Amino acid sequence: MRVKRYVVDSMPDALQKIRSDLGKDAVILNTKEIRSGGFLGLFGKKRIEVLAATDTSGGANHSAAATRSSHTVRTTAAATARHLTPPVAVLEQEHRSDFPDVPDVLETYSSAKKEQAPAASKVTNAAAAAAYSPQTGVVKLKEDLLLEEIKQMKEMMRKLSSTGKDEDALPEPLLRLEQRLLEQEVDYPLVKQMMDRAMQDALTSGEAVTEESAYSSIREQLIELFQSESNKQISSETRVVHFVGPTGVGKTTTIAKLAAEQVLKYHRKVGFITSDTYRIAAIEQLKTYATILNVPIEVVFSPQDFTKAFRQLEACDVIFMDTAGRNFRNEMYVSELNALLKTQGNSETILVLSLTTKYKDMKAITNNFNKFKLDKVLFTKMDETDTYGSIVNLIHDFSLQLSYVTNGQSVPDDISEMNEKHIIDLLLEASSHD
Repeated sequence: MRVKRYVVDSMPDALQKIRSDLGKDAVILNTKEIRSGGFLGLFGKKRIEVLAATDTSGGANHSAAATRSSHTVRTTAAATARHLTPPVAVLEQEHRSDFPDVPDVLETYSSAKKEQAPAASKVTNAAAAAAYSPQTGVVKLKEDLLLEEIKQMKEMMRKLSSTGKDEDALPEPLLRLEQRLLEQEVDYPLVKQMMDRAMQDALTSGEAVTEESAYSSIREQLIELFQSESNKQISSETRVVHFVGPTGVGKTTTIAKLAAEQVLKYHRKVGFITSDTYRIAAIEQLKTYATILNVPIEVVFSPQDFTKAFRQLEACDVIFMDTAGRNFRNEMYVSELNALLKTQGNSETILVLSLTTKYKDMKAITNNFNKFKLDKVLFTKMDETDTYGSIVNLIHDFSLQLSYVTNGQSVPDDISEMNEKHIIDLLLEASSHD
């Protein structure tokens, strides 16, 4: 037998040299990592030492002593097999040499598989041992074991993906409604809550979930969420209506629309107070509306000016107060606004929000303005969006009373009371069920 040592950078280099020097029937006896070069063992380059061997029996001598040669080969193969690293270990050693070491994700699965089917495991190991021979070589062994690992991994992933799949699956009608509500940006916990209740209703009734029953259940839950005994309109007993909200939501235009409704529809005397002295032309805008509607207007610059303003407007049935749209995150502005809202007599505070605002910001805004005892919420810019889930989220999270919604810039036409059933139709795309 001929044994040769190789020091190489990678196993592919070693295999190529072994085949070239010792032939295709050569076997690898041992591999290990070494370091070469460097200084005092430091900064050395990581390399691989490979010991390979082959039988050196020639053609003529082999023919003359076939029996002796055969016995020698068997003895040598047996001796070699005792010193060889087991096939799987050889493969793992090569793997560690060529690639970074990674955890064996199949270890747990393989252990479980051996406990459940020891006979099958023995057959697999026997097949792997048989595959490792001088005739087939290390390359074939590596391929066979790699294929076996891939096969085991695919089986494991199939079992993992199927575990619990049928337990939590929703019927197709509810799945479609769930997807629709999520597309409308209704919060997932609230959507899941509605789906769970719809499933519970179906189990209680003992009937299968259909398109009609699923739609009916979700619609009924949304109606319950919106249901309130409070009046959306401004109460006839209300003396002062405060409008609060962030910048750019359209408070001033909304005030003009509501004032026009009070004057033209309910024939009430309306007065304006504005404290929005920060925004350019804000006062002029409200003065223009006041002139058109023929209503008085007072401008205040501090809480001390309110006493005079209310005295000037004491003949009015209702006073609409326009506050400045300020940064709701600034505590100083919040305290200032809180002082402005301390008025005498019956009052309402309406939070004005734009439907084009993402709900995360809308929730933060409401949290801050909620310190002022908010009574109602008014949504603007309904014509500028196709998603209405924020309305559901806000009512669920803060239990505010819906009031009005605006859908354009025209005064006084583009405003109406919030129609919950219409919002539900838009959320559930009711046209597809008609």
